[in-house]
Amino acid sequence: MFYLYLVLLLVSPTVFSSDTLGLPPLVIPLDNPQSAEKIALGKKIFNDPKFSQNGKISCASCHLQELAFTDGKKVAKGIHGLTGLRNAPTVVNAAFFETLFVDGRAKSLEDQSLQPMLNPIEHGLKNEQEILDIVLQTPYYTQQIQQIFSVTASEINVTHIAKALASFERTLIAGNSKFDQYYFAQDRTQLSTSAARGLLVFKRKGNCANCHEISWNNALFTDNRFYNIGIGSKTITPIENDLSNALRNSKKFPLTAAQQEALGRFNVTRMISDIGKFKTPTLRNIALTAPYMHDGSLQTLEDVVEYYDKGGNKNLFLDPAIFRLHLSVQEKQDLVAFMKSLTSEAYAKH
Repeated sequence: MFYLYLVLLLVSPTVFSSDTLGLPPLVIPLDNPQSAEKIALGKKIFNDPKFSQNGKISCASCHLQELAFTDGKKVAKGIHGLTGLRNAPTVVNAAFFETLFVDGRAKSLEDQSLQPMLNPIEHGLKNEQEILDIVLQTPYYTQQIQQIFSVTASEINVTHIAKALASFERTLIAGNSKFDQYYFAQDRTQLSTSAARGLLVFKRKGNCANCHEISWNNALFTDNRFYNIGIGSKTITPIENDLSNALRNSKKFPLTAAQQEALGRFNVTRMISDIGKFKTPTLRNIALTAPYMHDGSLQTLEDVVEYYDKGGNKNLFLDPAIFRLHLSVQEKQDLVAFMKSLTSEAYAKH
């Protein structure tokens, strides 16, 4: 599908974060322009637990501002204390991502915004009509939607809710970390000696920047691509040969929920080569978003560095011997120090 976009070059401080050092221009869909009123509506919906089956779970339940809009849990917890199989990713800077969710199944924030509400474990609403009913039963929402989108009450639909949520999420952008001040503003006093050494490890020996990209004038610390690094592979390693054979022969293969989740990008593309691949996460504000990986299996940044240093977990598509980094103890410490410099000033205050 072809989309028309507006590139926002001048950022209004009344609508967006005022400090975007290190970030690229924000791209806004032409069919969903930003406005203060629409953003306020989206924020209200984001924080409203009415949009859940038991009236207790909101988007903000798993995306806390003080944790850079994550929840600090291994996996997200939804209605009735139910837990899923994936870690809640940050929403900060999601406005810049080419796809949403760790398997990339959503192409835009508008496409992504309602899916958690319809997830049986997260918000637990059964269908879009239940979302719409909540809106229609709340005068504030009906009045605001009519005014913002210039529609009558009978014309209100879930697209308006999705657009409002997406508009709010596009305001959750943040650059201006110590790294940005050091690298883009050329203030060499901003990084410690260890963190500056860690930047060199990140770009050279560690090869981290191959996927967590740093461009000449901005850094999202993600290439928006998908890789198999072995996380979760132990779930499907015992069956991967039989699974691959079944898939090649277009046969059904019984899977547990955990095994299905571990397939990653394959669930979207149905390409065998995508088994076990997950999207490169941004590293911005990474010090605030533990635990790590799509399944929350690594507790600390030190654990993450150790995992990469050994090359990951062996599976059908990954041989750790090829990817081992062989970092020294000092290089590992420096790499962690560098990643801790990626906290935006707005979140460093929390």
